[in-house]
Formats: sequence, C-alpha cells, structure tokens
Amino acid sequence: MNTPENILLIRLKSIGDILFTLPAVHVVRENFPDARLHFLVSREHAPLLRGFADVDEILPLDRAVYSSGNLKSMVYGTFELLRVLRRKKFSLAIDFQGYGETELLAWWSGAPARWGSVYNRWRGWLYTRGVRRDDRLHLVDWNLSLLEQSGLRIGRIRNEFDLPADALAEARHFFAAHGFDATRPTLFLQPFTSSPHKDWPLENFLALARHWQARDWQVMFGGGPSDRAALEPARVEGFPVAAGTPLLVSAGLVKLSTLTVGGVTGLLHLAVAMQKRVLMLIGYPAHEPGFPYQHRDWTVTSPGGGNVSEIRTDEVIAACARASADLNIVRNI
Repeated sequence: MNTPENILLIRLKSIGDILFTLPAVHVVRENFPDARLHFLVSREHAPLLRGFADVDEILPLDRAVYSSGNLKSMVYGTFELLRVLRRKKFSLAIDFQGYGETELLAWWSGAPARWGSVYNRWRGWLYTRGVRRDDRLHLVDWNLSLLEQSGLRIGRIRNEFDLPADALAEARHFFAAHGFDATRPTLFLQPFTSSPHKDWPLENFLALARHWQARDWQVMFGGGPSDRAALEPARVEGFPVAAGTPLLVSAGLVKLSTLTVGGVTGLLHLAVAMQKRVLMLIGYPAHEPGFPYQHRDWTVTSPGGGNVSEIRTDEVIAACARASADLNIVRNI
C-alpha cells in the first residue's frame, strides 16, 4: 500500500500492554517513515506515550467519564472523540487492543485499511485485515506478527523507550533529596503488582533490602499511590519510599538505579525498554507470557510453577548477586 499520510494506533490500557506495542510502533515508523503516527490511549496512560519517540500525536481517551453518571459529559466526550478521529482522515488504523469498542473506533476513523487483533470468531468484522490472536506468544511478538501478517516488513526488533529529560531531572532531585550517591550501587524494589496473587511477600522484600543495604547498596521502594500505606513498614525501617511519584519519575529512579526487582508489573517492563537490568519474580512461568521481553533469563520463578510466595529469599539474593556480577559496574549513571 502507499505510504499513509496519517496512521492511527490503538491500545487503551494497561501500562505493560501499552509498552508491549513499542517494538511494533518502531516497525510502523520504519515502514512508513513519512507518515504521522497518532496513538489513541486511555487518558491516565497518556504520559507514558511521551517516551514513544516515533509517535507524533497522543490522542487521550477519557474513559472515566463513562462511569461518572454524567450523561451530558458522556455524550459530549463521545462526539468530540468521534469528531477528532474523522477529522484526521486516517489512511490506516491498527488496533493492538482488539476490544469491541476499539474495533468500532478503528472503523469509525474512516481509515480504508484497518488491521486488528481478533480474540474470537464473533470479533473482527469491522477490520479489513483481522488476525486471530495467538495467546502462546509474548504480546510483543504477537503485535509484531499482526503487522507482518498484514504485509509490513519486520527488520531489526527494537524496544527503545526515550525517557523525557524533565522526568529524569525530577528523579535526580529525588535521589539527591534522600541522600543517595549516584556513584554507589542502588537497588530499586517494586513489591506490588496490579494482581495480589502476583505479589511476593513484602517481608521478603524487606529482608532483601536489609541484605543489600548491609553490603553498602542504596535501597529504595517504589509503588503507586495506593501502595503508600502498605509500604509503611519500609518507611519505618528507614528506606526511602517513592510510592505515588508520577510514572515517568519512577522510571527515572529506575534508570538511575543499578538493578530493579519486582513482580510482573509495568514499571519493570518499562525498565527493560530503557535497557536497564531487572529481576522479575514470576509464580507461574508456564502461563506467564509477560516475561521481560528478549530477556527470559531475567526472572526468578517458583518451583514447579507454584505461587510466587514459594520463591525463597535466598534464591532472589543469589539472583541479584549474579545480576550484579553480570553488570560489573558501580557507577549507575
């Protein structure tokens, strides 16, 4: 097909799944170097797209308005979004989400070519190219497969998140405010995920923190705003807690750190896209396609694919030591 003037990319949520579109976005840019790429995303995740250097315009969708109960706001928000989509005159829409609502939005955009993920036989009728989802693949590989099956050329696979300078500057300020020395090794711990059954026990993270602090590592805990109360034990023990800092600032803290340890969560996938070393704790590897992309070995898994809580602290300490030896660095910037 001819190079489109405007291309619509769609993935509304969540943080990790949006990040899993990043290599595909690179491929779209490489195939259509002169096109303008527009990314439709839920408003709460729109800041994340600032690190997608190939995206020209972010289109935030305020999905919260539909649970507000305000009929006037719902109607106005819907018509405004539909108006914007039609006004862009898209030539191609690529729906990485594959929801019924995103399929409708791809169709409404008016793009003559519409590609999308299809989850079941009742979906995909509004795409010009619908590809049945393969759940055995890592979501990054599935997004790339969707593009390849739709006719795009897949060259060298890149997974490169460009952290905005202002976010890194704010992270440096947080480092300095808590007395951290940029020349010393730093461990960033992200104990909580969006699913409690994926969480390694906090007391294990605290034991890990004490172990490396005793060996002259700086240790910091991160999390979302809702994690502040749960992380109070870490604060009581004197560890800096960055829970509630904006996502990109947390990414900056990860970028300044030597190693990040946590469960299957978006911030660790963001670290991987910044080429930072992580250690992901996974309780059910046979059913977890969301391992660190291109780095399946950056994981510690429970024995026999059991619950993540079955992973022993000494195993994680040993894995951290191996990661530190692999890095063979002290300076972390």
